[in-house]
Amino acid sequence: MNPQSTMEEILARYPWARRALFRRYHIGGCQACAFDPAETLDALCLRNNGLDPAEVLEHIRRSHDEDLRLQISPAETDRRLRAGERIRLLDIRTRKEWEAVRLPRAVRMDQEAMQEILGTWSREDLLVVYDHQGEKSLDAATYFQGQGFSNVRCLAGGIDAWSREIDPSLRRYRLGRS
Repeated sequence: MNPQSTMEEILARYPWARRALFRRYHIGGCQACAFDPAETLDALCLRNNGLDPAEVLEHIRRSHDEDLRLQISPAETDRRLRAGERIRLLDIRTRKEWEAVRLPRAVRMDQEAMQEILGTWSREDLLVVYDHQGEKSLDAATYFQGQGFSNVRCLAGGIDAWSREIDPSLRRYRLGRS
């Protein structure tokens, strides 16, 4: 990878690159800061205040470790909940998945919840974001970090891991391919 690599090539090699770019440089996380897959890293850096492409590429390479640090295990989350810590659980799955099974005390992300979260929730309390298997929650956590939430974590393995490791009474399910 080099400054002439396209963003498509970079994302193929480093799937976490979009989160890394958004987290540090606020690039690629929304329509206002989006990039085209055919755009080179050099061009992207130039139009974003002349960032140093070598520095950006190095940040992308190191950022996988940051993603790992964002994760929290079901066991650790359960331990902290049982200890009475103030923890917000945010479910980012679909309404159908939510209605099938959910964690107690969780809030399902929808437009109304988003307004409440951004308007009234403490940005210092632990916010644990979860999805089905822990694949999409990292993007959501990065978004909330960008909104000033300083203590955001992702439930490693999602609700599926929770049902395996903490509460086997929670129904497990598979998502169909479309």
